[in-house]
Amino acid sequence: MPISKISRGSIKVLFLAAEVDPLIKVGGLGDVAGSLPKAMLTLSPANLHGQHLDLRLAIPFHAGMNIDRWNPELAATFEIPAPCGMLKAQAYQIDLDGLTVYVIQAGPIGRPGPVYSMITQEDGEKFTVFSLAALELAKALNWQPDILHANDWHTAAAVYALALRKERDPFFAHTHSVLTLHNLPFMGAGVEEALEKYGLPASNDPRLPTWARQYPLPLGLLSADRIVAVSPSYAREILTPEFGCGLENFLLTRQDAIMGILNGLDQEVWDPRHDAALAAPYSDEDFSGKAVCRKALHEEFGLVEDPQEALLTVVSRMDQQKGIDLVVEGLRQSLDLPWKAIILGSGDPTLERACLQLQEEYPGRIRAAIRFDSRLSHRMYAGADLLLMPSRYEPCGLSQMIAMRYGTLPVASEVGGLKDTIQVRQGNREGTGFLFHPVSVPAFRKALEDALAAYQSRSRWKTMQTLAMRQDFSWARSALDYALLYLKLKG
Repeated sequence: MPISKISRGSIKVLFLAAEVDPLIKVGGLGDVAGSLPKAMLTLSPANLHGQHLDLRLAIPFHAGMNIDRWNPELAATFEIPAPCGMLKAQAYQIDLDGLTVYVIQAGPIGRPGPVYSMITQEDGEKFTVFSLAALELAKALNWQPDILHANDWHTAAAVYALALRKERDPFFAHTHSVLTLHNLPFMGAGVEEALEKYGLPASNDPRLPTWARQYPLPLGLLSADRIVAVSPSYAREILTPEFGCGLENFLLTRQDAIMGILNGLDQEVWDPRHDAALAAPYSDEDFSGKAVCRKALHEEFGLVEDPQEALLTVVSRMDQQKGIDLVVEGLRQSLDLPWKAIILGSGDPTLERACLQLQEEYPGRIRAAIRFDSRLSHRMYAGADLLLMPSRYEPCGLSQMIAMRYGTLPVASEVGGLKDTIQVRQGNREGTGFLFHPVSVPAFRKALEDALAAYQSRSRWKTMQTLAMRQDFSWARSALDYALLYLKLKG
């Protein structure tokens, strides 16, 4: 049915995530879940052909979560089918700046431990129960969702469970599903026992590789009405052997259901005009504060500031995916170029040691802060000239968007969301950063050479900074794209 003929009313959306900022945040998914639903709720019905979004979010009640400041109310008590009978569950409702959030507690949800455990079996049971509980919560509330929107493997089981029960449960007969793919390699391996335990059998669909038929993410990808990758380029990349993680042939069979919607950036949190973490504010019209931030960052790390040397920065998880090993070797092979560098991050102990070794070898040029430090990251985005981001794959990426918002230009690999967000120079049209391919040390060094050459031209550099800072990375466009997708699915 054409959108223009859809009747007025509401689109009811149940949005599932493992984490949401500010209730609980571990990584980028928390940022997405904390920003995207709120952005969608600001959309005018005029943008949606007269339809109104009734979007509600559900997350697990993780151990150690404190929701008292949001005045929770008991929204529902209900039961979930379990191996030894029925498992009792409760959902608490809170208002998160106008967004209705249900925090679900049941059985393994809330057991002591981190949001994401190193023991896959524990995570498997927790997130399987949560996925099933989310469906039962909708029934307990007598609130029939038009759209079930899940994110990554942690909630993909809800999409599979919905597909299994749609034909026999009239309550969900008209519920459609969307699965957002943030990171394909994390499929939920090790969760097979939990799925079987709670009545979610392996698929026998021949399109799926045998090894993937009881992993939650592939099952969700099999069952979802629409699959959304977090950038248009990543949506294409997952169909190839290089990025498809063994699912590329299966995903080709679902190509018509796959699309890419770029993640957004919270432009209130990341705003150099009003960022309290900075030594001085600045904007795309007045860069004087950025010079103050640059000087302050040099002083904070005991580096001698030289206006002829660009200050490079890395703000990243220490991981092979992020290309930290390429940074280490690339900087070693670029000592003849004019730069100093500061590296911030934690993760793989081997990569942490490699960064510390680099600092020890070149104490006058390199500093390594091996930790997670949110406020320091703000100062580094503001005080640096270039951000190094040689990721081997990057479904979307936020660091490059933040850096550009702060007038710090990215040097990044030409993959995924990096390719979609960073403009390179074409003819007389200036770019907002520097991309390289393949992901290798020689290609990285060449891009760094190009960036440092641009840095020496003050007029060109200022033009690039201004263009970068004026890019629109807000959630507004992404929110509208998702809402229009919901509208089409509802039909």
